[in-house]
Amino acid sequence: MVHKIFLRLLSKGRECIWYCQKPKLFIRQPVTLTFGRTVRSFHVASPLMMKLLSVEEIFARKSLHQHLTKVQLEYKECLQAISSITMEDQCSEEELRAKRTKISLLAPLIQSIRDLDKKYEEMAETEMLLKEEDQALRELAELEKEGCLRDIQQLRAKILELLIPEERVELSDLVLEVTAGVGGQEAMLFTTEVCWNLQDKGYICAVCLYTLLCFELHAAGFVCSPLQVFEMYQGFAQYHGWSFDILEHMTSDLGGLRHASASISGPQSYKKMKFEAGVHRVQRVPKTENKGRMHTSTMTVAVLPQPTEISFTINQKDLRIDTKRASGAGGQHVNTTDSAVRIVHLPTGVVAECQQERSQLKNREKAMKALRAKLYSMKLEEETSKRYNQRKIQVGTKGRSEKIRTYNFPQDRITDHRISITVHDVKSFLLGEDLLEDMNSLLQEFSNQEALMELLEESSQEDQ
Repeated sequence: MVHKIFLRLLSKGRECIWYCQKPKLFIRQPVTLTFGRTVRSFHVASPLMMKLLSVEEIFARKSLHQHLTKVQLEYKECLQAISSITMEDQCSEEELRAKRTKISLLAPLIQSIRDLDKKYEEMAETEMLLKEEDQALRELAELEKEGCLRDIQQLRAKILELLIPEERVELSDLVLEVTAGVGGQEAMLFTTEVCWNLQDKGYICAVCLYTLLCFELHAAGFVCSPLQVFEMYQGFAQYHGWSFDILEHMTSDLGGLRHASASISGPQSYKKMKFEAGVHRVQRVPKTENKGRMHTSTMTVAVLPQPTEISFTINQKDLRIDTKRASGAGGQHVNTTDSAVRIVHLPTGVVAECQQERSQLKNREKAMKALRAKLYSMKLEEETSKRYNQRKIQVGTKGRSEKIRTYNFPQDRITDHRISITVHDVKSFLLGEDLLEDMNSLLQEFSNQEALMELLEESSQEDQ
């Protein structure tokens, strides 16, 4: 079939405007240029697990006030314990240090609670002034009331923010992994459609198109979607000013992306990227589909917190390091030096590879970074499973097997299944800019609320 298409195109005598030796350019450049900015719409469908509560609704809960009272009592007890300690008291240095740490952690929250109580008192006094007969005094009290309401709202929001337990890895950098999943048939049709569009627009000649169409026959498992998602996160990193260092980029013989990983570093990089972990599903009807059937493909995204060498160490005796000649692009160099590095953690069997650099030393450094992130993530998942139950919406668990998002091209929508949020304009979303940032902010709000509700529930159970 490919040969027939090739001969038919040659008969048209189209002029070649690109070099045949660089087929990778044919996919990236035109697709990127077609991404435009359109009017964005955002709406919330019926949430799967919960609805986003307002600050007033949360403060109306009895469990919150009980917990705040409990925290104030705990803070007072720690202060009394510290002030009454003498050399004769039976208190270890470790216990003393723990109480001081507790005081320093609770101090901002306690101060905000006290400020809120003062505002409540001011509000009560203002309400009394509103009952006065003097018109000028009532107008002044009305202005004072508006200011008090604003301050109360801000203090309430601040208290809720301080109550939310902070994850230990919030300030970490991360290692991102994108792996092609199921949907080979859809992937091949998607590749064909992209190639035909490029040829019709004059971006490539018939000879180049023939090369690209060969992906269908020789690059089983080639999926353009993982490449788009990987580049979306690269754009998201650029949007926030983070560094994006590619660790792995495994392709088929003709350039199809099978697996890619990158190290991302920057302020709040892990905090914002952690919600992207899981299975991403693509639904589309390719133009080559005569019966209009929907085709589905998937990819898996993993977000692994990157620990420092000080916070997480690996015994070198537990590692087996293999070197080999790199494969893929790179000219004669890939066939003459053993630059590719493969590291195996013997106790767990976890493997990390890197062949991106020409230097074996740099590849080893990148492979170690990826291995450390994988092992650290395993450790955190084990600890998390002991603390949290399975009723969570998994916004914070970052599970690899969970279907978290669907990209539906016919309806031009992206749906996040964890919170039932739908965004329109797929092309703009894949830029990794405002739309992805908006969805990330909503996921963070749901995650914060869920963590707060669990904290209040645990506190109530302890009091029983």
